[in-house]
Amino acid sequence: MAVNLQTSFLTPPFGFSLFYLHGAAGDALRTAEIYRGVLRFIGLQPLVLARLILFPVLVTGAV
Repeated sequence: MAVNLQTSFLTPPFGFSLFYLHGAAGDALRTAEIYRGVLRFIGLQPLVLARLILFPVLVTGAV
């Protein structure tokens, strides 16, 4: 659930953490630059989520 929520904080239309970064950076960064920079991490999120679903032992620690 936490990985899924993390994905929602990075993706549009909301992307709260991206808006926080834009507010902290001020005029140094445009919103489009921030979105372009985070695309790789957004692409990794579904892969991590799929692994956690396929291998629940990674989350629970139970063998």
